[in-house]
Amino acid sequence: MTWSTGPLLGFDTETTGVGVATDRIVTAALVLREGDTTSVRTWLIDPGVEIPTEAAAIHGISTEHAREHGRPPAEALEEIARAIAAELDRGVPVVAYNASFDLSILDAELGRHDLPTISDRIGRPVSPVIDPLVLDRGLDRYRRGKRRLGNLCDEYGVVAGAAGLHSADVDVIATLDVLAAIVARHPDVTTKALPELHEFQVAAHREWATNFNEWRRRQGFEGEGASVAWPCSA
Repeated sequence: MTWSTGPLLGFDTETTGVGVATDRIVTAALVLREGDTTSVRTWLIDPGVEIPTEAAAIHGISTEHAREHGRPPAEALEEIARAIAAELDRGVPVVAYNASFDLSILDAELGRHDLPTISDRIGRPVSPVIDPLVLDRGLDRYRRGKRRLGNLCDEYGVVAGAAGLHSADVDVIATLDVLAAIVARHPDVTTKALPELHEFQVAAHREWATNFNEWRRRQGFEGEGASVAWPCSA
């Protein structure tokens, strides 16, 4: 038995935008996959701000819908954070595609509402985390093409739900399925214990971010570029 057989806790958010420090969570999903059992919890949150039209076009949640049907942010965020911390406390890894975004925006949201962060709750940095995006980059770094979740689904033969990606629960299930396909293609990753796998991803992400930022510099792009920190951006 290895970590790949579970339990695994998938996590994803849909948000008002891509700024981890300034944007808000609109929906979130936690999917616990344990053996042959998969349990799904979802949250719809009233973020307390307008949801931009561009964001609503992606995840389908309008400002009006969130205000009418969404939960108060502090209440929902507390439930999400408590559930994640409980699984980490029992050694269950959090699986998230582009984990540094979802975990970082969750940290920011918790801080915004004066709630303890995940690391505060577990008394250590957030780990173990498994990110299929980081794993794919680290294990197949020279493969051409984009590496969005939809691209990885195509690469690894994963079929998303009938409604397609961009709802948090569908994205989580697709992420878990992509992870299973990565394991099938690269079975050596299962020989790493979870702490070793976590550190492998820390190093793989740092190498990718450093190279990406150097490419940006050569192209003359301005701005901060990618954070070298993972799984939570510094």
